Amino acid sequence: MSHILIVEDEPIIRMALRKLLERNKYVVSEAGSVKEATTKHNLTSFDLIISDLRLPGAPGTDLITLSGEVPVLIMTSYASLRSAVDSMRMGAVDYIAKPFDHDEMLAAVKRVIGKANRAARQAPEENQAGVASMIGNSNVMKSLYAKIHKVSPTGATVLVHGETGTGKELVAKAIHAESPRADKPLISVNCAAIPETLIESELFGHEKGAFTGAASQREGLVAAADGGTLFLDEIGELPLEAQARLLRVLQEGEVRPIGSVESRKVDVRLVAATHRDLRKLAQEGKFREDLYYRINVVQLTLPPLRERGRDILLLAEHMLTRFCAQFGKQPLSLSPEAIQAITTYIWPGNVREMENAIQRAIILCNDEKEIGHTLLEIDLDLVEVELDDDDDEPDDLQPRKLLSKAKKEDPAEDLSLEDYFQRFVLEHQDTMSETELAKKLGVSRKCLWERRQRLGIPRKKATAR
Repeated sequence: MSHILIVEDEPIIRMALRKLLERNKYVVSEAGSVKEATTKHNLTSFDLIISDLRLPGAPGTDLITLSGEVPVLIMTSYASLRSAVDSMRMGAVDYIAKPFDHDEMLAAVKRVIGKANRAARQAPEENQAGVASMIGNSNVMKSLYAKIHKVSPTGATVLVHGETGTGKELVAKAIHAESPRADKPLISVNCAAIPETLIESELFGHEKGAFTGAASQREGLVAAADGGTLFLDEIGELPLEAQARLLRVLQEGEVRPIGSVESRKVDVRLVAATHRDLRKLAQEGKFREDLYYRINVVQLTLPPLRERGRDILLLAEHMLTRFCAQFGKQPLSLSPEAIQAITTYIWPGNVREMENAIQRAIILCNDEKEIGHTLLEIDLDLVEVELDDDDDEPDDLQPRKLLSKAKKEDPAEDLSLEDYFQRFVLEHQDTMSETELAKKLGVSRKCLWERRQRLGIPRKKATAR
């Protein structure tokens, strides 16, 4: 059972979070400050530390270095967004804005602890150097790098599985570059991009007159890859007839062009990639089962961008630098709001979608909007990712998050966001001004007033002196 430490100076928030986590089978300890956390607890004994950014005394980010390898999840109000971004650069595993939805917090906790557990199970040699042309320091990427290093020199057939836009061709290039075939050709073929009537001719070649339009002999791409590596992207789209020919290439090491009676010996290493479930396709008769087992010798899985944590910001900043140079733009930076959108968006198109968003933002950026002396800032509106705001609440009260809308917890079971807001205001309005209340809740005074009206919480009248 995972053990979590909550470091939060507000008792109401700490209590609500403790109840939420305990109800979901986590063991929870508490502290009100960094000093209390370090004196009362052994920080390295926890599976996760959830800390507020602003605490009495030392800030919550101090726990990042004090906790060693234990991941630290930072909570922050929207008003301190830039500090939250800085905390991720300092090593926080993630951040979450307050007030948070219960499902959002539970999803973050599950994700962080799951990653930490997977990393702990990795062999020490799996946490090694990266791969040329691939960017990322997350544990899932380090594990992938290690497998690439291991499989590349062997010559084994590799099946790369991952969502669209995750960079499967980069994996193929890395495997080829680290293999003994690096000085031979790497031939890349997108099976989905070639018409079904031409795919066999493209892959295996044809003799003159083999079919209508075959005016001359043509060498196929399989033969062109002789001695090197053949990368078949979206192999799940390959027609069954072509699959049978490919199986012969793999089993016998020979290729026979269309219309020819003779076969040619070829020495080709195959790296295949797909976003589809080939096992399921084989069971449905849409993919040859014998070919599936032939190509599924070593399977590498590319994680989607939403599972790569801090790699998202690392990739975005790398793309920003690269495309600024490519387009002849002066150096640009991302605004805190843009960074929050980028790091919380689910990115269904993965790295490819992010590249498009960054390029679009650079192209549309107003060069006259100068921040400081040398850097220009890209705002959220230029990134143009689709925000998912709650229509029932003022826009500036909502977190700029692009995750799916979290379902509300049953108020009877636990403290919901509305309950938390109401209780916090009622318990603190005698001792705090409206400005202080708004700051603690991470909202503007206008939003505080609007929510008071909606919930029917009148302001306390000032006592006559």
